[in-house]
Amino acid sequence: RGSVRGLRMQATAPEVVPAANPAAAGRLSSAGYSMESRTVAEQPDLVASHLKARRGDGAETLAAVERIGELMRSRSDLISKRDGALQERKTLSAEIGKLFKSGEADAANALKAKVEAANQVADAADAEVTELEGEITALTEGLPNFLDDRVPDGSDEADNEIVKEWGTELRKVAAEGEEDGAYLWHDALAEKCGGWDPEASARLSGARFSVLRGSLARMERALQQFFLDELNALGYTECSVPYIVSRSSLRGTGQLPKFEDDLFKVSHQVNGNEDAFLIPTAEVPLTAMYRGELVEAAEIPIKMCGLTPCFRAEAGSYGRDTRGMLRQHQFHKVEMVRVERPEASAAAQEEMLRAAEGMLEKLELPYRRVLLCSGDIGFGAKICYDLEVWLPGQQEYREISSVSDCGDFQARRMGFRFRDVLPVPEGKKGKPKKVTIYPHTLNGSGLAVGRTLVAVLENHQTPEGGVKVPEALRPYMGGLEEL
Repeated sequence: RGSVRGLRMQATAPEVVPAANPAAAGRLSSAGYSMESRTVAEQPDLVASHLKARRGDGAETLAAVERIGELMRSRSDLISKRDGALQERKTLSAEIGKLFKSGEADAANALKAKVEAANQVADAADAEVTELEGEITALTEGLPNFLDDRVPDGSDEADNEIVKEWGTELRKVAAEGEEDGAYLWHDALAEKCGGWDPEASARLSGARFSVLRGSLARMERALQQFFLDELNALGYTECSVPYIVSRSSLRGTGQLPKFEDDLFKVSHQVNGNEDAFLIPTAEVPLTAMYRGELVEAAEIPIKMCGLTPCFRAEAGSYGRDTRGMLRQHQFHKVEMVRVERPEASAAAQEEMLRAAEGMLEKLELPYRRVLLCSGDIGFGAKICYDLEVWLPGQQEYREISSVSDCGDFQARRMGFRFRDVLPVPEGKKGKPKKVTIYPHTLNGSGLAVGRTLVAVLENHQTPEGGVKVPEALRPYMGGLEEL
């Protein structure tokens, strides 16, 4: 465990991550590269290096990398074949025109058959290219993002790096040997407050849902308003977005095709004939609203936030966190999303982390910042920090926010670019160059409402079993001081 390491200068070719980050030694540097089909075909060792670091280098995935290389080479051959046929058609057509002008109609008509043959070759090659590109896209979309050079190597959460801690003196820590029962869990406190009804939620929807009443429901609403007000004050534009999105939106942000089992699919289609799903996070609609867009450089950065319910099937979490409200199929979350110039995304991620940390500090909730290792980081993130809040009932830290920099991974999948003008280099002549660039997208919880409610209940519990309302929330609860 150690501190955050500095950014490396971009490299022009893959190289081993330097000794400045010994925890990631042996992984090829991804600086200057994006996860796209051309990179996969031209730098398969780089891609395999990052798949191995993510513990995702199974035979099927490596076969996909090899297959993409084969398909890209076949595509190149077909494009050459098509272009050759089109050039032949152009040459023959010009010749036919000259023959007609000179009165040699028979000779001209004889060449028309060759033009038709060239057309057929070009059309057939074009059709094959389209078919190959569909397979290339499908295979490439199954590959995760490259890792930032700062990401340490590791297999799971046990290998994550603790970067900072706050409020350690505020933690309710049980005496050694008295961890069980020293402090109440949030569910016991919620029931004492008369605001949690697990029997009602079970009747309505089954396990992993909650019904909140009275002061507890009011506190949940207070947290939502508090988070949005804090982010508005930091310059985030509040957005109200759909809770149902198309398959293509989820493909663009990276949830599909790999994680369909974690989503709730709805029975009706959208956009005429597209499958539709309940959103797993507001990240999806906030980011995907720019799918296919070309914006001006002056519009960037873009800072958005939104409060939505989140729906997750939790397909891989059977038997985990079955008690209380820690892991739910439906929960509210305020999400931050930013669109940044590539050179500004690292600073933007730090700003997002400080925004989330500031809210935890105002709520007097002890937390720590953790840099995720290569085996624990999300599919679309190139670098990710989790904020983990102290829960006295469990006597451990649990995730309450995750802030990810996805680089241009999502923008490329969505076809989202911005238009910029590059200045003429000093000492050279010419006009400024117009370019289109894929921006970097970032997302982070600001914060997960249900997890924060859990943390407030446990950290602000009294010896009598009550819960003090944090001062930051009292204006949102009519001045109420204790539940």
